[in-house]
Amino acid sequence: MTATLQSQIQQFYDASSGLWEQVWGEHMHHGYYGPTGKEKKERRQAQIDLIEELLTWAGVTGAEHLVDVGCGIGGSSVYLAQKYGASATGITLSPVQAKRATERAQAAGLGETVCFQVADALSMPFADNSFDFVWSMESGEHMPDKEKFLQECYRVLKPGGTFLMATWCHRPITPATGPLTVDEQRHLAEIYRVYCVPYVISLSEYDAIASKLSFQNIRTADWSDAVAPFWDVVVDSALQPSAIFGLLTSGWTTLQAALFLNLMSSGYHRGLVRFGLLCGTK
Repeated sequence: MTATLQSQIQQFYDASSGLWEQVWGEHMHHGYYGPTGKEKKERRQAQIDLIEELLTWAGVTGAEHLVDVGCGIGGSSVYLAQKYGASATGITLSPVQAKRATERAQAAGLGETVCFQVADALSMPFADNSFDFVWSMESGEHMPDKEKFLQECYRVLKPGGTFLMATWCHRPITPATGPLTVDEQRHLAEIYRVYCVPYVISLSEYDAIASKLSFQNIRTADWSDAVAPFWDVVVDSALQPSAIFGLLTSGWTTLQAALFLNLMSSGYHRGLVRFGLLCGTK
């Protein structure tokens, strides 16, 4: 990962994670609002439901030692460790996130079995075949080399283990839909600029990469409809007095991300931004 991009991502999450936790809690990812996105539910419950629905979809029924690639402040790591009685390791580029995640794990009584460290997902500091479950919740979009990212996830996965990721994608490019239009490329470029994303690819491209890397039992799914309401809920939460105060004191990158939340909401509504799932085994 280039030093500049790595620094941008680190600074973005160093600055914004505290406010996100204050407003949203420990889970820094989309929520699940039913297959068609029509179910009404409390926002944090929607985030828990997304984790559970992903596990069910991928057929994950247990884990002994898992890695959370792009762990945020440890929400998924702690949740999965508690659910499966597993040991968990989380990695993030943000020292602020790693510190807070460690505090959360200790508060949950998991200080001996759940740990966090600052590390690059494109060069993970783990031996081959280290984990029986590799989990990546909305971190793939930040990776400047998608193939290297999946390659590292495959490398650290134990034979027979499961890899499960959810990530931002763009719409499929087919003969029927044609290539991305100039307007669509501009829309994505704004998302990249605001959210420290180098680029996104289509779900079919992830599928091709996974196949090339010898993942087995590969499955993919597009859950865009199920998660799309999330961004409208985020917009509403950003208008709360406590959130507005936090935004004004969190720095320009966090404020800018809030000011441009409509980029993601409108991206989903026009079918450009997609929420892609991929799972496979080694």
